[in-house]
Amino acid sequence: MYKILKKRILNEQVTRMDISAPLIAKKAEPGQFIILRIDEQGERIPLTIADFDRLDGTITIIFQAVGKTTRMLAALNEGDSILDFAGPLGKASHLEGYGKVAVIGGGLGCAIAYPQAKKLHALGTDVDIIAGFRNTDLIILEDEMTAACERLIITTDDGSNGVQGFVTDRLKEQLDAGVKYDLVIAIGPVFMMRAVCNLTREYGVKTVISMNPVMIDGTGMCGGCRVTVGGETKFACVDGPEFDGHLVDFETALRRGAFYRDCEKQACDEDDCRLMRQG
Repeated sequence: MYKILKKRILNEQVTRMDISAPLIAKKAEPGQFIILRIDEQGERIPLTIADFDRLDGTITIIFQAVGKTTRMLAALNEGDSILDFAGPLGKASHLEGYGKVAVIGGGLGCAIAYPQAKKLHALGTDVDIIAGFRNTDLIILEDEMTAACERLIITTDDGSNGVQGFVTDRLKEQLDAGVKYDLVIAIGPVFMMRAVCNLTREYGVKTVISMNPVMIDGTGMCGGCRVTVGGETKFACVDGPEFDGHLVDFETALRRGAFYRDCEKQACDEDDCRLMRQG
C-alpha cells in the first residue's frame, strides 16, 4: 500500500498528491510515469511523475478528475492509501547538452512539462516556459514554473491572465524575434502539440513531445499505447512516452484517443448513479 502524505487542490479540477514510494523516488527521472490502481476492483491508469524527492521518498502526481478512476482518486485524502503504484516506467528525458530550450505546457500538460524545465534549469540551461490555460482560474504551478526558468510566459484563451492567445502565438513571436532554441519540448493536448510541431518544423527547431495514449500494463505487452512515429509502430510505455514531434502521426493518435470516450462516459454515469443511490 502506498500512503497519501499530502493532498492539495490546485483548482476545481486538478489535484496534487505526494505519495510515499521510496523505491520509485530513488530511481525516478523527468519524463517517466507510474501506473496506479486504487483497489482490487480498480483499473490501471498511467500518471506522469510531476516531481520526486529522493530524501523524503515521495512521488508527486498531479491529475485532473475527468474519468471514473481519477474521480475516485481525487476523493481520497491524506492518510489514505493506494493499492498499486508501479514505476518508474518509460524512458527518462534526454536533457543534457542544450544551451537554450523552450518548454511549452498546455493546461494540465504544465504538470508534465514542469519536471523537464526544473531539470534543465538545474543543468544550467537557459529555459523559457510558455504555459497556456483556458482562463486564470485554471492556472497551476505558477510559482514552481517561475523558479524553473529564466522567463515564464503565461497565456490564457480569454485574456484573463498573462497574454491572450495560444502558446503557438507566443512561440512564434519568440522565433520571429530571433530567439534561437536548441530544443522545444511541448506537452499538452494532442491538438496543441500538433500545432507546436507544425510551427517548429517551419523554423527547423528540434521538437520533443510526450504522448499519453491508453495504457494497461506499461510493459509493451498489451499494445494499447501504440503510436505511429516515422511510419513505424512504437509503444509509448516502453519506447516513450517522449518522441520526435516532427515524426509523430497525430491524426492516428487523435482517432485512437477517441476510441474509449463513450465507454468512459458510461462508467462515469454508472458511478454517479451508484453514488446517488447511496446518498
